[in-house]
Amino acid sequence: FLTQSTWDFLAEGAQKMSVKAAQANKKRKFVADGCFKAELNEFLTKELAENGYSGVEVRPTPQRTEIIILATRTQDVLGEKGRKIRELTAVIQKRFNFAPDAVELYAEKIASRGLCAIAQCESLRYKLLGGLAVRRACYGVLRFVMESGAKGCEVIVSGKLRAQRAKSMKFADGFMIHAGDPARKYIDQALRHVLLRQGVLGLRVKIMLPHDPSGKSGPKKALPDVVTILDPKEESTYAAPTSVNATATA
Repeated sequence: FLTQSTWDFLAEGAQKMSVKAAQANKKRKFVADGCFKAELNEFLTKELAENGYSGVEVRPTPQRTEIIILATRTQDVLGEKGRKIRELTAVIQKRFNFAPDAVELYAEKIASRGLCAIAQCESLRYKLLGGLAVRRACYGVLRFVMESGAKGCEVIVSGKLRAQRAKSMKFADGFMIHAGDPARKYIDQALRHVLLRQGVLGLRVKIMLPHDPSGKSGPKKALPDVVTILDPKEESTYAAPTSVNATATA
């Protein structure tokens, strides 16, 4: 199971210092945590590309560090009788100098494959490697994403598509924002490279997630320019005014 990239990963780990040893102050701790997650994500992207890898979450707890691997096919990530995930745990433990039983890996299925940019970018990559035409592959991804409930989608393919001259093709559908803080929360994007016979193609998939108050399939916070018009309140009816003769009662 251990590929050449896995051995390179371990060799690099033997040369670098432990992540925990670098936690002298808060600034170094955040930098070390960021480097740890980036290197971990790069390693899992190479190892689990064919198993529908869609991202990773690191949850440090007092007892151990929990690493949740998000994937579309969790059974392939686990392997036969959990063999593959045990081997991945051993490699990560050795690379980052974790104590025995101090790191644990879990596989979690993503809620919606059509709203995950990494999954769709990998899907497009394997379609092009299989020899499917660029237009057909891109329109297939675009349609699947929009049917999954996305507000918008954009697919860009650049490189030597047909002729010797390199060019870029853009396919877009729906609504897409590009600037401001909402773009960080609402836009999920992924970038991949596919090695074909004529050269390397660059693939970029951007998905605009829908607003979801529960926070499962999209951000909880609504877009700042969304105006919600409420229904008017029912006007309360008052009885007609009556006059009382005070002298008569006295």
